[in-house]
Amino acid sequence: MRDEDLVAAARRGDHDAFRELVQRYQSIVARTVIAMLGNCEEAEDVGQETFVRFYESLDRFRGEASLKTYLTRIAMNLSLNAIKRGKIKRRIFATKSLDEYNQIPNPAEQSRLDTELIHKAIQKLEPKFRSVLVLRLIDGYSTRETAEILGIPLGTVLSRLARAQQKLRQLLEPYLEDLL
Repeated sequence: MRDEDLVAAARRGDHDAFRELVQRYQSIVARTVIAMLGNCEEAEDVGQETFVRFYESLDRFRGEASLKTYLTRIAMNLSLNAIKRGKIKRRIFATKSLDEYNQIPNPAEQSRLDTELIHKAIQKLEPKFRSVLVLRLIDGYSTRETAEILGIPLGTVLSRLARAQQKLRQLLEPYLEDLL
């Protein structure tokens, strides 16, 4: 079934249709939330809250944006709200010192740790830069879609993305030689 048909069925009270929508989009929502908040209990709560909010807003969803964009907007707003409330504690680099990332001899383990290092560095970015970076480079939205999701001008997306990439490069610079 198409998303539009499932939304219409869910509006009529079809719980199976809503469950199908959740299954279709839970990985997209999870990727966005985890990229914004880190892999933590709060991220799981925000992911669940995204679908609760969507369910509550079924009657208001007009379909002007794709369902993927709509759910990402909810997930991003809830993530930013969690950060603003201070609910998300800074866990950046808490499990390992940065130097430990460069001392793992096993290539598969090193690759996993390199990815973890990048995600932890993303978590250090200010939310306004992190949100643009996540939507553009992790979730793959276009610049225009990113502007729409965040409710900011196109030029702001471009400048924040450039700034986010610069800040990320600065954070990772000491480790880039080992990552390449």
